[in-house]
Amino acid sequence: MENQYAFSADERAAVYHSIFSRRDVRGQFLPDAVPDEVLARILMAAHHAPSVGFMQPWNFLLVREPQVKAQVHGLFAQAHDEAALMFAEEKRETYRRLKLEGILEAPINLCITCDRSRSGPVVIGRTHIKTMDLYSSVCAVQNLWLAARAEGLGVGWVSIFDQPALQAVLGMPAEIVPIAYLCIGYVSHFYDKPELETAGWLPRLPLADLIYYDQWGQADTQGRESLTQEVRTVQTALQTQGIAPR
Repeated sequence: MENQYAFSADERAAVYHSIFSRRDVRGQFLPDAVPDEVLARILMAAHHAPSVGFMQPWNFLLVREPQVKAQVHGLFAQAHDEAALMFAEEKRETYRRLKLEGILEAPINLCITCDRSRSGPVVIGRTHIKTMDLYSSVCAVQNLWLAARAEGLGVGWVSIFDQPALQAVLGMPAEIVPIAYLCIGYVSHFYDKPELETAGWLPRLPLADLIYYDQWGQADTQGRESLTQEVRTVQTALQTQGIAPR
Protein backbone atom coordinates (compact mmCIF):
# COMPACT_ATOMS: atom_id res chain seq x y z
CA MET A 1 0.00 0.00 0.00
CA GLU A 2 1.44 3.34 -1.06
CA ASN A 3 1.57 5.96 1.65
CA GLN A 4 1.47 9.51 0.35
CA TYR A 5 2.94 10.83 3.60
CA ALA A 6 6.01 8.60 3.65
CA PHE A 7 9.42 10.06 2.88
CA SER A 8 11.33 8.94 -0.17
CA ALA A 9 13.76 6.03 0.25
CA ASP A 10 16.75 8.41 0.34
CA GLU A 11 15.07 10.66 2.89
CA ARG A 12 14.22 7.70 5.11
CA ALA A 13 17.77 6.39 4.86
CA ALA A 14 19.10 9.78 5.98
CA VAL A 15 16.84 9.81 9.05
CA TYR A 16 17.86 6.31 10.08
CA HIS A 17 21.51 7.01 9.36
CA SER A 18 21.41 9.97 11.77
CA ILE A 19 19.77 7.78 14.43
CA PHE A 20 22.13 4.84 14.14
CA SER A 21 25.35 6.86 13.76
CA ARG A 22 24.62 9.27 16.64
CA ARG A 23 27.24 8.94 19.36
CA ASP A 24 27.88 10.36 22.80
CA VAL A 25 31.12 12.21 22.02
CA ARG A 26 33.70 12.76 24.75
CA GLY A 27 37.25 12.93 23.46
CA GLN A 28 37.19 13.72 19.74
CA PHE A 29 36.27 17.41 19.75
CA LEU A 30 38.12 19.81 17.45
CA PRO A 31 38.64 23.49 18.36
CA ASP A 32 36.92 24.69 15.16
CA ALA A 33 34.15 27.22 15.74
CA VAL A 34 30.57 26.20 15.00
CA PRO A 35 29.00 28.77 12.63
CA ASP A 36 25.98 30.57 14.01
CA GLU A 37 23.79 29.39 11.13
CA VAL A 38 24.55 25.76 11.99
CA LEU A 39 23.94 26.37 15.68
CA ALA A 40 20.67 28.12 14.83
CA ARG A 41 19.50 25.12 12.80
CA ILE A 42 20.09 22.58 15.56
CA LEU A 43 18.50 24.85 18.16
CA MET A 44 15.49 25.22 15.88
CA ALA A 45 15.28 21.44 15.67
CA ALA A 46 15.33 21.24 19.47
CA HIS A 47 12.63 23.93 19.74
CA HIS A 48 10.35 21.86 17.49
CA ALA A 49 10.35 18.85 19.78
CA PRO A 50 7.00 17.58 21.05
CA SER A 51 5.96 18.96 24.43
CA VAL A 52 3.12 18.11 26.79
CA GLY A 53 0.27 20.60 26.45
CA PHE A 54 2.48 22.47 23.94
CA MET A 55 4.06 24.13 26.98
CA GLN A 56 7.56 24.25 25.40
CA PRO A 57 9.23 24.23 28.82
CA TRP A 58 12.81 24.48 27.60
CA ASN A 59 15.45 27.19 27.55
CA PHE A 60 18.87 26.95 25.92
CA LEU A 61 21.77 28.31 27.97
CA LEU A 62 24.90 28.62 25.82
CA VAL A 63 28.28 28.43 27.60
CA ARG A 64 31.33 29.64 25.69
CA GLU A 65 33.43 31.53 28.24
CA PRO A 66 36.51 29.51 29.35
CA GLN A 67 36.16 30.53 32.99
CA VAL A 68 32.57 29.26 33.16
CA LYS A 69 33.59 26.01 31.48
CA ALA A 70 36.40 25.64 34.00
CA GLN A 71 33.95 26.02 36.89
CA VAL A 72 31.61 23.44 35.37
CA HIS A 73 34.52 21.08 34.78
CA GLY A 74 35.48 21.42 38.43
CA LEU A 75 31.97 20.33 39.42
CA PHE A 76 32.25 17.34 37.11
CA ALA A 77 35.65 16.32 38.49
CA GLN A 78 34.36 16.32 42.05
CA ALA A 79 31.23 14.34 41.17
CA HIS A 80 33.26 11.93 39.02
CA ASP A 81 35.50 11.07 41.98
CA GLU A 82 32.45 10.53 44.16
CA ALA A 83 30.77 8.36 41.51
CA ALA A 84 33.79 6.07 41.16
CA LEU A 85 33.35 4.92 44.76
CA MET A 86 29.77 3.85 44.02
CA PHE A 87 30.85 1.08 41.65
CA ALA A 88 32.00 -2.37 42.65
CA GLU A 89 35.77 -2.58 43.02
CA GLU A 90 36.20 -4.69 39.88
CA LYS A 91 34.59 -1.94 37.78
CA ARG A 92 35.97 1.08 39.62
CA GLU A 93 39.26 1.35 37.75
CA THR A 94 37.55 0.82 34.40
CA TYR A 95 35.18 3.65 35.29
CA ARG A 96 38.05 5.98 36.20
CA ARG A 97 39.74 5.32 32.83
CA LEU A 98 36.65 6.23 30.83
CA LYS A 99 36.53 9.67 29.22
CA LEU A 100 33.07 10.91 30.20
CA GLU A 101 33.06 14.56 29.15
CA GLY A 102 34.47 17.13 26.76
CA ILE A 103 33.62 20.27 28.69
CA LEU A 104 36.91 22.10 28.12
CA GLU A 105 37.59 20.77 24.62
CA ALA A 106 34.21 21.43 22.98
CA PRO A 107 33.81 24.98 21.62
CA ILE A 108 30.19 25.09 22.76
CA ASN A 109 28.60 23.88 25.98
CA LEU A 110 24.81 24.00 26.13
CA CYS A 111 22.49 23.46 29.07
CA ILE A 112 18.92 22.56 28.10
CA THR A 113 16.54 23.28 30.96
CA CYS A 114 12.91 22.79 31.99
CA ASP A 115 10.73 25.55 33.40
CA ARG A 116 8.02 23.50 35.10
CA SER A 117 5.81 26.56 35.74
CA ARG A 118 5.79 27.91 32.19
CA SER A 119 2.14 27.15 31.42
CA GLY A 120 0.74 27.45 34.91
CA PRO A 121 -0.21 24.75 37.41
CA VAL A 122 -2.60 22.80 35.15
CA VAL A 123 -1.24 21.58 31.81
CA ILE A 124 -3.01 19.38 29.28
CA GLY A 125 -1.43 15.93 29.49
CA ARG A 126 0.39 16.62 32.76
CA THR A 127 -2.64 16.38 35.04
CA HIS A 128 -1.80 12.85 36.16
CA ILE A 129 1.82 12.26 35.15
CA LYS A 130 3.59 15.29 36.57
CA THR A 131 6.96 14.50 34.99
CA MET A 132 5.73 14.85 31.40
CA ASP A 133 7.27 18.34 31.19
CA LEU A 134 10.68 16.86 32.05
CA TYR A 135 10.23 14.21 29.37
CA SER A 136 9.33 16.96 26.89
CA SER A 137 12.66 18.69 27.47
CA VAL A 138 14.43 15.37 26.92
CA CYS A 139 12.70 15.20 23.52
CA ALA A 140 14.29 18.57 22.72
CA VAL A 141 17.69 17.08 23.60
CA GLN A 142 17.17 14.17 21.20
CA ASN A 143 15.96 16.45 18.39
CA LEU A 144 19.07 18.59 18.77
CA TRP A 145 21.34 15.54 18.94
CA LEU A 146 20.04 14.00 15.71
CA ALA A 147 20.12 17.32 13.88
CA ALA A 148 23.68 17.89 15.10
CA ARG A 149 24.74 14.48 13.78
CA ALA A 150 23.26 15.36 10.39
CA GLU A 151 25.35 18.58 10.47
CA GLY A 152 28.52 16.61 11.26
CA LEU A 153 28.64 17.85 14.85
CA GLY A 154 29.40 15.70 17.86
CA VAL A 155 27.38 15.99 21.06
CA GLY A 156 28.25 14.66 24.51
CA TRP A 157 25.77 14.58 27.40
CA VAL A 158 27.42 15.17 30.78
CA SER A 159 25.23 14.09 33.71
CA ILE A 160 27.80 13.63 36.49
CA PHE A 161 27.12 16.80 38.47
CA ASP A 162 25.69 17.91 41.77
CA GLN A 163 22.58 19.59 40.39
CA PRO A 164 22.29 22.54 42.85
CA ALA A 165 25.99 23.28 42.36
CA LEU A 166 25.52 23.38 38.58
CA GLN A 167 22.53 25.69 38.97
CA ALA A 168 24.64 28.02 41.13
CA VAL A 169 27.57 28.15 38.69
CA LEU A 170 25.20 28.95 35.81
CA GLY A 171 23.22 31.53 37.80
CA MET A 172 20.10 29.44 37.36
CA PRO A 173 17.04 29.89 39.60
CA ALA A 174 16.42 26.92 41.89
CA GLU A 175 13.07 26.17 40.26
CA ILE A 176 14.59 25.78 36.78
CA VAL A 177 15.66 22.17 36.21
CA PRO A 178 18.88 21.54 34.25
CA ILE A 179 17.92 18.60 32.03
CA ALA A 180 21.05 18.12 29.94
CA TYR A 181 24.51 19.67 29.93
CA LEU A 182 25.81 19.10 26.40
CA CYS A 183 29.25 19.49 24.82
CA ILE A 184 28.98 20.36 21.12
CA GLY A 185 31.52 20.73 18.33
CA TYR A 186 33.09 19.30 15.22
CA VAL A 187 35.00 16.07 15.77
CA SER A 188 37.99 14.20 14.41
CA HIS A 189 35.86 11.07 13.97
CA PHE A 190 32.78 9.21 15.14
CA TYR A 191 33.11 5.72 16.57
CA ASP A 192 31.36 2.85 14.80
CA LYS A 193 29.76 1.78 18.07
CA PRO A 194 29.07 3.53 21.38
CA GLU A 195 32.27 3.82 23.41
CA LEU A 196 30.83 2.03 26.43
CA GLU A 197 29.85 -0.89 24.22
CA THR A 198 33.31 -0.97 22.64
CA ALA A 199 34.96 -0.77 26.07
CA GLY A 200 33.00 -3.81 27.21
CA TRP A 201 31.08 -1.89 29.89
CA LEU A 202 27.71 -3.18 28.62
CA PRO A 203 26.49 -4.82 25.39
CA ARG A 204 23.57 -3.64 23.27
CA LEU A 205 20.51 -5.67 24.20
CA PRO A 206 18.72 -7.56 21.39
CA LEU A 207 15.52 -5.69 20.47
CA ALA A 208 13.60 -8.95 20.01
CA ASP A 209 14.12 -9.73 23.70
CA LEU A 210 12.60 -6.41 24.77
CA ILE A 211 9.21 -6.75 23.03
CA TYR A 212 6.22 -7.97 25.06
CA TYR A 213 2.62 -8.55 23.96
CA ASP A 214 -0.47 -7.23 25.76
CA GLN A 215 0.93 -7.93 29.25
CA TRP A 216 4.27 -7.16 30.87
CA GLY A 217 6.71 -9.99 30.39
CA GLN A 218 4.48 -11.90 27.97
CA ALA A 219 6.34 -13.22 24.97
CA ASP A 220 4.78 -14.09 21.65
CA THR A 221 1.97 -16.58 22.28
CA GLN A 222 -0.39 -15.74 19.44
CA GLY A 223 1.57 -16.36 16.30
CA ARG A 224 3.34 -13.03 16.09
CA GLU A 225 6.70 -14.60 15.29
CA SER A 226 6.72 -12.54 12.09
CA LEU A 227 7.53 -9.36 14.04
CA THR A 228 10.48 -10.97 15.82
CA GLN A 229 11.77 -12.26 12.51
CA GLU A 230 11.19 -8.86 10.87
CA VAL A 231 13.24 -7.15 13.60
CA ARG A 232 16.17 -9.40 12.74
CA THR A 233 15.64 -8.90 9.00
CA VAL A 234 15.56 -5.12 9.36
CA GLN A 235 18.73 -5.13 11.45
CA THR A 236 20.57 -7.22 8.85
CA ALA A 237 19.33 -5.02 6.00
CA LEU A 238 20.40 -1.80 7.71
CA GLN A 239 23.81 -3.28 8.49
CA THR A 240 24.21 -4.41 4.87
CA GLN A 241 23.40 -0.88 3.69
CA GLY A 242 25.98 0.52 6.09
CA ILE A 243 23.33 2.49 8.00
CA ALA A 244 23.36 0.57 11.29
CA PRO A 245 26.49 -0.64 13.13
CA ARG A 246 27.26 -4.34 13.22
